Amino acid sequence: MQVVLTIKNHTMKKRINLKRIFLILSAIAIAAALYGYREFNRKNKSLHDVEAIIHLKSADLITQFSTDEKKAMTAYAGKAVAVSGTVKTIDKDDKGFYTIVLGNNESMSSVRCSIDSTESSQAAAIQSNSTISIKGICTGYDADEMGLGADVILNRCVIETTK
Repeated sequence: MQVVLTIKNHTMKKRINLKRIFLILSAIAIAAALYGYREFNRKNKSLHDVEAIIHLKSADLITQFSTDEKKAMTAYAGKAVAVSGTVKTIDKDDKGFYTIVLGNNESMSSVRCSIDSTESSQAAAIQSNSTISIKGICTGYDADEMGLGADVILNRCVIETTK
């Protein structure tokens, strides 16, 4: 009789432990699924609410990158930068996304600003040769080895002011 009770107690304890393990693993799986869903559907923070680390003229930014690309990348890559200058061109791709190119018309180098999709209507109203201030995340520098100019790349740009 004692042996039967011991076996039953052991079996019940084993079931209770298995239930606890199952509940803990289920809670972890649910938490991981919720975290994954939230990250997958997360939106980028609007750059209107982000303070730029520096305000520069487009020519000054181009000069810094062409003089010492490594130092400029360390200083600006992944950070919000505000750039002002003259609009060279406004490009619209086949998906309706705008890129505003800032720089001096005599120079082949420029600052290419990929406009945030929420700013499309404002970008459409911009005119060539107007003066503008744009804030964006600096993502790189595209140097041309053939001497045809180079581009500083800004993404998720928002238009601050136009003149």
